[in-house]
Amino acid sequence: MTAQILDGRAVSAKILDRVSREVEEFVDATGRVPCLATVLVGDDPASHTYVRMKANRCAKVGMRSRRIELDAGITTETLVDHIRELSDDPEIDGILLQHPVPSHIDERAAFEAIAPSKDVDGVTRTSFARMAFDEGGFASATPGGIMALLDAYDIPLSGKHAVVIGRSAILGRPVGMLLLARDATVTYCHSRTVDLAKHVAEADVVVAAVGRPGLVRGEWIKPGAVVVDAGYADNTGDVEYEAAAERASYITPVPGGVGPMTIATLLAQTIKAARDHEAFRTGGPA
Repeated sequence: MTAQILDGRAVSAKILDRVSREVEEFVDATGRVPCLATVLVGDDPASHTYVRMKANRCAKVGMRSRRIELDAGITTETLVDHIRELSDDPEIDGILLQHPVPSHIDERAAFEAIAPSKDVDGVTRTSFARMAFDEGGFASATPGGIMALLDAYDIPLSGKHAVVIGRSAILGRPVGMLLLARDATVTYCHSRTVDLAKHVAEADVVVAAVGRPGLVRGEWIKPGAVVVDAGYADNTGDVEYEAAAERASYITPVPGGVGPMTIATLLAQTIKAARDHEAFRTGGPA
């Protein structure tokens, strides 16, 4: 068996085409261009690259982006003040705080300063709760992108055993909740899990989200399983790709799998936020 590629680049391109049409319709109807604010703290080269990519994608779909760059030595209080100003700004539809932030910053406090209506990256407690209870909140962007990718390939989830490796607040935990909402049976694994190989070998769907290259051995994969590799370090995923691809039915490449879906989901949620804001201003439908 050789796995079929879950092509995030191709699927994200279709999503961005749709977003571009929605942005054009929004601008024609309102005379206002949706805007995503990106907040970057410090000089991490990878973070600068990610923010630049997001700004470029905004431009391609017709959105504005506003980039706020802050010194690495900034305090949590000052960062929170900047984010609250963006939350109060009627010209801003979505806010992205590029993470990770410097270690002395209370990242959770900074996330919670984002107004839930502008939390298009899905990082606040409010967004997580609304997503978990299926109450219409914004999904965390990477988990939301993973679900959109699985849907694009009509991969059934109901009744399947999904193993999520990782428990971060913006990836592992929310993707497990989204899978649970699709009637999958979800097992969370992490750094303290005993016999990780045994859990992976029982999974119909594996989502690896740790950032440790080669953590998941190819021979652990159950024949016919679906493998989603959301890990990324040194241009390598968490899963031994070649060996896993010989056993899986579907697999994401790294890069080119989950990454493009994250940005597409972020922008899809930004145009949704813009419509919601306009509906609130005018009292009309979203």
